[in-house]
Amino acid sequence: IVGFVLYGVCRGVKVYDAIVEGGKEGFDVAIRIIPYLVAILVAVGMLRASGAIALLVDGLEPITAMVGMPAEVLPMAFLRSLSGSGALAVSAEIMQTHGPDSLIGNIVSTMQGSTETTFYVLALYFGIVHVRNTRYTLWACLAADLAGVLGSVWFCRWLLT
Repeated sequence: IVGFVLYGVCRGVKVYDAIVEGGKEGFDVAIRIIPYLVAILVAVGMLRASGAIALLVDGLEPITAMVGMPAEVLPMAFLRSLSGSGALAVSAEIMQTHGPDSLIGNIVSTMQGSTETTFYVLALYFGIVHVRNTRYTLWACLAADLAGVLGSVWFCRWLLT
């Protein structure tokens, strides 16, 4: 940090003024992203409250069984790409039910670290810079999330069974 400050001073930059200006820009960015954050959080709350996630889990249980994924993990797999806080709440609930040292608890914990909040990130970053055509970004991100989910399941099964 001292090196950056000294470099700025040597280049004739008013370092304190630059920091204050950066803080102002950061505050402006925070104000611009609030609507996107609210939209994502409302959508996740609606999905959980409506029971849509429970219906989806019940319907996809035969498919999850084929890849070795416990059905209890599926809500985490879906919510993680939507919301980090929603996924954290689901993982805490799953760990309370099954225990943090269980296979399901380990899968959920690994999934939390190996997947991304794709829709949140895309809505936030693309919304800030007003990107309208995301091209292949969503599909690439969802493929990476799927790899993280399946990798979490298979790696935990391989290590713990």
